[in-house]
Amino acid sequence: MYKSVETILVDIPTIRPHKLSVTTMQTQTLVLVKVTAENGVVGWGEATTIGGLNYGEESPESVKANIDTYFAPLLLSIKKSLNVAQTLTLIRKSINGNRFAKCAIQTALLDIQAKKLNLPLSEVLGGRLRDRLPVLWTLASGDTDKDIAEAKKMIELKRHNIFKLKIGSNALQHDVDHVIAIKKALGTDISIRVDVNRAWSELECIQGIQQLQDGGIDLIEQPCAIEQTNVLGRLTQRFDVAIMADEALTGPDSAYRLAQQHAADVFAVKVEQSGGLIEACEVAKIAKLAGIDLYGGTMLEGPIGTIASAHAFSTFDSLAFGTELFGPLLLTEDILKTPLQYENFELVVPQAAGLGIEIDEDKIEQLRRKA
Repeated sequence: MYKSVETILVDIPTIRPHKLSVTTMQTQTLVLVKVTAENGVVGWGEATTIGGLNYGEESPESVKANIDTYFAPLLLSIKKSLNVAQTLTLIRKSINGNRFAKCAIQTALLDIQAKKLNLPLSEVLGGRLRDRLPVLWTLASGDTDKDIAEAKKMIELKRHNIFKLKIGSNALQHDVDHVIAIKKALGTDISIRVDVNRAWSELECIQGIQQLQDGGIDLIEQPCAIEQTNVLGRLTQRFDVAIMADEALTGPDSAYRLAQQHAADVFAVKVEQSGGLIEACEVAKIAKLAGIDLYGGTMLEGPIGTIASAHAFSTFDSLAFGTELFGPLLLTEDILKTPLQYENFELVVPQAAGLGIEIDEDKIEQLRRKA
């Protein structure tokens, strides 16, 4: 049973503009959820989105409103002892959609459960197979020279040696030339991927992907519209470069449909888009059974959502394309007493109970949106 549920919006500027095909971000709004159990144990979750409604169907404001109006009263109304699975079943029966909000609540409940058991959250999800996760960096300034300089600095600092470029907001040839110039500057040993953020038509995909494949690019993420899974499948069959589904993946059901069509070579698993950590692990199992590779995606969450994702990804049998869990490094402020540990191109998964992090509630209070 639960004593309180609090939803907090925290606005944090980014270290530089982060340009996608759908928007340019200069501030990220973290949606944090704090659930306190009857025995006083506190669990944290996060439901952060990208660019408000530019990216998806849930915004920070709608997530907070729905948690405060529907999720919190439901949790607080539970008068008998239910385990996490039973509680999540009740939520699914009572509330439709709202994958991001459901993920935040689920993360907080699992954090509480893992703390009660004195285990890292990864062990509650089946057990970690790795203690460190490779983390790429997204180059998204839109300026070729700036992106090259930024990448070289990351390599020198041993923070990242795999890079993804956000494209799709400019003319196709401009974007392709931009990517290939960066690939040439960084050399054959550095992996370069692109995220088109569903911006291209099928004809543009054929034109662009062929050039990117010839230019040595390793991965093409969601080049076409979300609903065009047939196009995604045709591109997967046509090209040797790996084609990755991202926004088309909205949980286990969509993963199953994509796997049936073999509409992608790689799945970008995002815990929030999947509807929760448990569902993200189910997406990974479907991919394994279908022979589809995995990539640990991000919604540019802060440290809570990032480390929750890391616990889930650490249990995956394979992570052939690494992860994108750099979200906290894009922010100018930290909300943890001890920052997440990034070293030697990897993120360290904590060993302590629950999420394994210590929240700086004073810092959250300073940064929280007051209105």
